Amino acid sequence: MSANSHGHTPAAWTAVTIMMIGFLIGSIAVVLASPTLVVVGLVVVVAGLVVGGVMRQMGLGQKPRASARQGSQPARAEAS
Repeated sequence: MSANSHGHTPAAWTAVTIMMIGFLIGSIAVVLASPTLVVVGLVVVVAGLVVGGVMRQMGLGQKPRASARQGSQPARAEAS
């Protein structure tokens, strides 16, 4: 496990679960040779991406680390 809990958030789990269901629908559709069901599976996968993004914007995703925020700031000049 990583120290920063990468992927261990409600947003990540929800997005992955919804996308897995979409892939399952698409896989079954390929076996049944149903193009309409393949499209339904793709729509569910895209919906999972959208739901995950919305949940992250709501604050249910991973917060940026302090070191990542500091890395984007310009370096300070050190006095000798």
